[in-house]
Amino acid sequence: MMSDRRAIIDIGSNSIRLVVFGGAPRAPVVLYNEKIMAGLGRGVVQGGRLDPATAAIALAGLQRFSALLDGMDLASLRVVATAAVREAADGEAFIEAVRALGLPAEILSGEDEAVGSGQGVLAAMPGADGLVADMGGGSLELVRVAGDAVLQRTSLRLGTMRVAEIRASGHGKLRRHVQTVLGKLAWLDNCAGRPLYLVGGAWRALARVHMQQTGAPLSVLGNYAIPPEDARALYDSVRAMDRLALKALPGIKSARIAHIDDGAGLLSALVEALRPSALVISAQGLREGLLHQALPPEQRARDPLIEGVRFVTANQQQFPGYAEALDAWLGGLFGTEAPTLARLRLSACLLRGTGWSSNPDFRALGAEELALHGNWTGASPADRAIMAASLLVAMGGIGGGTEQPALLTQLAGEDDLRRARGWGYAMRLAQRISGGAPALLLRTAIRAEGGQLVLELPRDLHALVDTTLERRLTGLANAFELAAPRIDLVSSPPDSSPTVNSMA
Repeated sequence: MMSDRRAIIDIGSNSIRLVVFGGAPRAPVVLYNEKIMAGLGRGVVQGGRLDPATAAIALAGLQRFSALLDGMDLASLRVVATAAVREAADGEAFIEAVRALGLPAEILSGEDEAVGSGQGVLAAMPGADGLVADMGGGSLELVRVAGDAVLQRTSLRLGTMRVAEIRASGHGKLRRHVQTVLGKLAWLDNCAGRPLYLVGGAWRALARVHMQQTGAPLSVLGNYAIPPEDARALYDSVRAMDRLALKALPGIKSARIAHIDDGAGLLSALVEALRPSALVISAQGLREGLLHQALPPEQRARDPLIEGVRFVTANQQQFPGYAEALDAWLGGLFGTEAPTLARLRLSACLLRGTGWSSNPDFRALGAEELALHGNWTGASPADRAIMAASLLVAMGGIGGGTEQPALLTQLAGEDDLRRARGWGYAMRLAQRISGGAPALLLRTAIRAEGGQLVLELPRDLHALVDTTLERRLTGLANAFELAAPRIDLVSSPPDSSPTVNSMA
């Protein structure tokens, strides 16, 4: 059986990282992640050449990586070097030394690095429309993304190491430098008023600080949004904090602390110059972008949330095909959902299947936890809350006097949560009707008609009706303030496709 594991070694200015990916090709998950803090860019910033001591550390670590990879059955390996090696006078000699270790190393141009970063954001957030800012140790890539494509892009010498050097030259120098550099890029005018997607460890560390300061209800970095107006206050706050205070914050790695205020300063300057509508953290960047670029177009077009959920739940479904049948059955009542909700409904139907492998006493809590904290690419905090609300009801965790957790209300709007709870009540009803058998479920149909909930059953299935089924049918009707429901026994199998009388 061919391996689906893919590895990337990213030789950056601050660190060198080996990441082995598995999971669904469209929604890769990290199987192994190791980092060397070599600091290759320090010598380049100061003298234009790689510092021999840091280069030796890097090569020793890369030799270890090569030995590790020899023991792994990989489908692919890519080894890329970015700004530090690209700009160093002796960069090619260093790459030859890396190749001598048995690693197929290449130097990415600034253009290629920018494209890879942009593809990483598109991989994480399909439909992203704005500007990507990928900050590394040696460079800052700015990339315009729209229509699931990478458009204009540039690579600037504004990584954390160079930002520190500019800031050290005098107060206000960084802001003026950023204004000057960005002023030469006319295409940035098309990015005004659009989101700024942030890629890189420096930005993620800042997001952790912001989470702590604002009491964010869900500490998941992917798709986390920072209001642009908070950028200056965040910079001032980070500057005022000492190293120990920063180190004490959850999720802040020690290696990031030295340059966190440089990242905050650059972010504040970018916000001032670009006037974005939002600052959105991307959990994926160059490495994931390189994987995304290598996929066939058909796979790139898939929804990463659904692909990731399918992969995780593939061996936990009650009966094969039931999740898809359940989603289609729900369409008879809820109609054709808006795309933003349709993907969440199908994902919730898939996640519902995991309940059967959970301890019955914690089934609802387990489903909520999986929806909220699962490693889901392309899911915002609101998306996670919507899925969690539907699963809590579907698993019996909401209802019968049990209130919806306040956390969900903090993350998503009540209209969406109400609809999600409706999915959950319908899922509970469907389970009682079919026992999880897809063919049986699709012989029935549910719809709203004239303010009343109607369940259609073939006459030969009338024995399915019991007090529990009737109670769940009434609970679903009550959730949408519909009249007392009725059950219609029909001679022929009903059409379970969405109708004009649905709850759309």
